Amino acid sequence: MSKLNYHHLYYFWRVAKQGNLTKTAEALHISQSALSAQIRQLEATMGVELFVREGRQLRLTESGQSALVYAEEIFKRGEELESLLSKGIQPELLTVRIGVLTTMSRNFVESFIEPLIRRPNTKYMLHARGQVNLLNAVANHEFDLALTNIQVLGTNKELWQCQLLARQPVAIVGPPDLPLGKAFSSRYKDHEWVAPVSESPVRSAFDSFCAQHQFKPRIVAEADDMAMLRLLARDTGALAVMPNVVVKDELQQGRLVNYLTLPNVYENFYAVTVKRQIQNQLVSELINSAIKA
Repeated sequence: MSKLNYHHLYYFWRVAKQGNLTKTAEALHISQSALSAQIRQLEATMGVELFVREGRQLRLTESGQSALVYAEEIFKRGEELESLLSKGIQPELLTVRIGVLTTMSRNFVESFIEPLIRRPNTKYMLHARGQVNLLNAVANHEFDLALTNIQVLGTNKELWQCQLLARQPVAIVGPPDLPLGKAFSSRYKDHEWVAPVSESPVRSAFDSFCAQHQFKPRIVAEADDMAMLRLLARDTGALAVMPNVVVKDELQQGRLVNYLTLPNVYENFYAVTVKRQIQNQLVSELINSAIKA
């Protein structure tokens, strides 16, 4: 087992936050050469390069970014431990960082974080990203977990933990008072449609449903973003294909009506994490709460 020198790690942490070796050395009251030597020893112990030099500035490598996240947690926990042991003071604030796929339903995201709303001494940070950037951020420990509707499978490089949180039925929704009935029929042919883009699993399922009924919808708008589909469903007067959760408020208010739930068609929502040595207790609480809902 390699021996991590926390004194060296502390120096790395200070330099990483400052981004400047000279200024950090001045703040720590040591020489710049001594500070550089301490960080080189840390890199040698860990077998990685933590910084690359760009002019007079230091930039963190990918390994350095990961090390900084852990260092932040370690020294924050150290301060909390010192307060707990010396003064009996519990940590003031629990924080969780959540990455969200940009195209996901905001209603689902809100329902996921609902246990944190109005919870004392808790802070949650939400960041929207595309799928690739989202997973990279989780792998680099920038986020504690990610929410996505795309299942993530493990690779040789990363051991993903992908947990199914919920399956939302997909429905045909539209403005109220349309004479459509409870079963799919020729009456649906008289209307315009808005739908997810063709690459979407929801759209693929809808296309299969239409093929089974020998029906070709007049699709006038497509979007890959559920928030945009929500607006199109609400404001265009067209029929729309989407999970009920996306237009939950409009359905409750009577602005939209669920005319037909597509049989055996669902949108799946996942929580994605990677194995970590220091686990955020809020992550398991949120995941368990979502699964039980």
